[in-house]
Amino acid sequence: MRALREEERVATGATLRPARRSSGAPELAVIVPTYQERANVLELASRLTAALEGIAFEVVVVDDDSPDGTADLVRELALHDPRFRCLQRIGRRGLASACVEGMLATAAPYLAVIDADLQHDERLLAPMLEVLRGGRADVVVASRYLDGPEVPGWAEDRRLASRFATRLVGGLPRLRGLSDPLSGFFMLRREAFEATVRDLSAIGFKLLLDILLSAPEPLRVVELPYRFRERREGRSKLDARVVVEFVTLLLDKLVGAWVPARFLMFAAVGGLGVLVHLATLAFVHRWGGAEFLPAQALATMVAMTFNFALNNELTYGDRRLRGAAWLRGWASFALACSVGTIANVGVATVLFVRETSWLLAAVAGILVGAVWNYTVTGFYTWGSRSRG
Repeated sequence: MRALREEERVATGATLRPARRSSGAPELAVIVPTYQERANVLELASRLTAALEGIAFEVVVVDDDSPDGTADLVRELALHDPRFRCLQRIGRRGLASACVEGMLATAAPYLAVIDADLQHDERLLAPMLEVLRGGRADVVVASRYLDGPEVPGWAEDRRLASRFATRLVGGLPRLRGLSDPLSGFFMLRREAFEATVRDLSAIGFKLLLDILLSAPEPLRVVELPYRFRERREGRSKLDARVVVEFVTLLLDKLVGAWVPARFLMFAAVGGLGVLVHLATLAFVHRWGGAEFLPAQALATMVAMTFNFALNNELTYGDRRLRGAAWLRGWASFALACSVGTIANVGVATVLFVRETSWLLAAVAGILVGAVWNYTVTGFYTWGSRSRG
């Protein structure tokens, strides 16, 4: 547990207004997913308290075990104001899944999601709640683009990426007419969430998109404009993994009923691993003059390590292994893939000697090996056993 600094102790009690006692459950739950957001917690608490004056609310901060002590500071807040509470997750990562767990942990009839980085305008929460109270919508989306296509302060590459992603999903039937279907700032009725929750992928950062595409019936959506702020403290979580998780989410919504999206990512990484294997073999054997057998063995280990590292960062980014767990994971991954290679060759050989087309035999062997590797490593390498 990370100790609070003296200035944080003082600010914790000074910045919050006294909670009004309520005999019932809060009307609104504000879900705040966090990772490394300690520097923003007190300011966010103060802003939410001011913006929701007169509303029975609670704030559920879902923290993915931040090493900066975000959860400790939220618990200190809760001692001063019971409307704030912390749900600390151990061994799990991901914004969407954090929000889902936060929503399940509250009884409030209205559920909002807002980031902890202060870029979302908390003053919009009350108007969003009024729309839902009036029965005009199931979901209210705070849109960055309703008043214009540009977001102040964004670098050109981020603008282009956001614009491309929005247009990519904008053609989907349930999303037509929405200016910002990828917004991370929204509010919805509990009934809409509960009707959808068992079909959610909960992958990556785009929970709103997941909800809109997973609902059994199209949801009524109202958008309200707001001005996206620049981050003041901490670091942005946007990186290559966010893009991969976005693609994985789309794949899961499109083909997840037949093939797990994570398996498709695992297979794609395997395809890249083949290229790494061939490149290593060519470099060591053809150009380096090494004997084929040791060169092949080295290329296999390099490709296997490449596959493990990339899967650890992307395919299983929400379960990433670090330190000693990384080494144990690599060992279990290598062992599982070795058995998968034997299965691959064995199945292909059996089919080939039975006069099956060499191409079909090869494909069958590859599929058997890939399914084995995915299933076994998902359980032993990145499953709960790997973190025990």
